[in-house]
Order: sequence, then structure tokens, then C-alpha cells
Amino acid sequence: MFQRGIAAAAVALVLAGCSSLPFFGGADKPKAAELPPNPATLGIRPAWNNKVGEVGFPLAVNVSGNQLAVASSDGTVAVLDAATGGDLWRASVGAPIAAGVGSDGTTAAVVTQANEVVALSGGKVLWREKIPAQAYTAPLVAGNRVFVLAADRSVIAFDGQTGRRLWSQSRPGEPLVLRQAGVLLAVGDTLVAGQGGRLAGLNPANGSIRWEAPIATPRGTNDVERLVDLVGRVSRVGNSVCARAFQASVGCVDANRGTVAWTKPANGGEGVSGDERMVIGTESDGRIVAWRRDSGERAWVHDKLLYRGLGTPLVVGSSVAVGDSTGLLHVLSRDDGTLRTRVTTDGSPVAAAPVVAGTTLVVVTRAGGVHAFVPQ
Repeated sequence: MFQRGIAAAAVALVLAGCSSLPFFGGADKPKAAELPPNPATLGIRPAWNNKVGEVGFPLAVNVSGNQLAVASSDGTVAVLDAATGGDLWRASVGAPIAAGVGSDGTTAAVVTQANEVVALSGGKVLWREKIPAQAYTAPLVAGNRVFVLAADRSVIAFDGQTGRRLWSQSRPGEPLVLRQAGVLLAVGDTLVAGQGGRLAGLNPANGSIRWEAPIATPRGTNDVERLVDLVGRVSRVGNSVCARAFQASVGCVDANRGTVAWTKPANGGEGVSGDERMVIGTESDGRIVAWRRDSGERAWVHDKLLYRGLGTPLVVGSSVAVGDSTGLLHVLSRDDGTLRTRVTTDGSPVAAAPVVAGTTLVVVTRAGGVHAFVPQ
């Protein structure tokens, strides 16, 4: 029913949290917009709650069938039943987590603050391997391998069962990186990774580059102005992959041919979501913008949630769900951006982009609350 209704070994500096960048220089942060009345034209009810530890890293909630993989900063990794919220298993990797979770439904993987990739299965650690740089992007677990995108823009592949390093690929980049998730996904038999302002298509067997497609080109006179790293999540529909370049642009690429379909200027630091019709993202000032997937032209802009610390949205069915810094989840119409309803969580900021498993919408907060909702 929801489907219908709703950057390193030699890094000079790491920038944390994109939302503060527009306010460099000591300027006061603008006051958050007052919330409009809740129209409640879409019925949603709480389904279940669970709890992990506090989340202080760029969490990716992984959905594999009816399983949800989540993690907390203290090293806890948990796989939950999406229907009931109950633990299928829960384990500790023994160190604070910097990035995660990636999973294929059998093997889960995270990266610790000590730069170790840790793979688990059934609540037990399978292996752990050191990488030479920090990582903020959840590992990709696919094809019996674990792929890691490090903050120095290198990509490393490990055997999923043994942790044996299979290959690594490094690319030069700008000296600054973002302390937030980048882009790493599989499209058919191609591994697609964000490297600077480019999407790169890699051969997953050996790491060789098949194609590169620029979403943004570094400009400006200083390192901050030249920072255009791609940020997760992305919107993929078939071979079409749409992504955001930090504070620069949004664009779509044909991942089969490695060609850019379109790019448009955009001033945001969070990933995008979308479907076959729309690509939707949040700007740094809190505007929510929808671009038409075929052309990149703007379809609509929602400006009633300015400066409320919006995260990455989720397009699901005819709705768009997006969390804010007060733990509220706002649900808009995909077609015109009008507000449909608003629900509460635990009052702490939403820590990850919402996900859907089956008919259940799941949101995780910084306080570690895992909140599930279903339509009425």
C-alpha cells in the first residue's frame, strides 16, 4: 500500500556535516520555518519500535528482502525483521563504527573508526581487514564480494567469505573530503562509484575503469569552493543513475553507456531519491526540489520547511518522505509537493534516509530509535 500511497591517508582536512557549510564565517543560522498545520490526508500509523545505540556516523539502513540491517556508533550491528521489528541477530564489532551498513541478506559489513572493514554473518564476525584510509560510505556487499569506497576516493574489493583483498583502485582528487556517505552501487555487471565530481564505472573483477561521467567539475579559488564530491544516496531506475554533487549540481547518467543525460545546478549536500518520473532532493536551505527524470527540468519546489535540517528523501509510490532535525517525518505528494501528513519519532534528528521494506516505512534517529510506520 505504501507503493500506492506514499573522501585518506594523506587527506589534508575532512569536512564534517554538510549542513553547516553555508554558514561559515560566523553568521547566525536562519530560524527554522514554523510548521504549517498537518493536513493528515494520508493515514499512517506506528507499527513497531526498536532501539540501537546512538548514531553519530553516516548510517545507511540496508534492506534485503524482509531484513533491515542497522548499526550504532558504539559498534553494534543488528539485523531486524521488517514486519515485526524483532532482532534476527545482534552483535558487536568491538570498535566504534564510521560507516555502514552494507548487506546482501547473508553477509553484513561495516567500517570502524580504526579503518577496519568488518564482515559479519548470523551475528558472528567473519573477518576484519585494515584499509589505508578512513571511510564514510557503507560497504557494498554483492556477488560474494565486499567493496569499500574510502575517503581518499580509492575503491577496494575483498572476498566476502575470507576477507582476502582482491584488488584496489586509487584516483587522485582534491585535498578536502566530506565526512559523509559517497556513492557506491552495482548496476548490472558494473560497479559504479563516486570519485570527486564524477561517477565512474568499474569492472568489479579487477577494478579497471570502464567509463567516467562528470556530474560536476571543481571550480572556485580555494579548496572548499572546489569540493564537489558526490554524496549518497542516489536514485537508480534501470540503467539511469541520478546523483548529487555537493553544493554544485544534480545530474543523471546512463550507467550502461557511461554518458551524462543531464545536469542542473543545485545547492545541497544530501543525496537524492526518485522514480521513473521524478528525481527529488533537499537543498541546503530546506527547499525540496523535484526534477523531471527525462529532462532535468524542475517540476516543483516545496518551500514550507526552510532551515529545518532536512535529510535525504525517499520517493515511494506517489509520496515523498523526508526527515528533519527534530525527528519529524514529513510526507509530501510526489506529483506536486503538497504536504500530505507528518508523523513524529523520538525528537532526535533523523540519522538516515528513510527506507521501505515491504509495506513498512522505517526511520532511524540519532538517538538510535528505529521507528516503523504502515499506512492505514
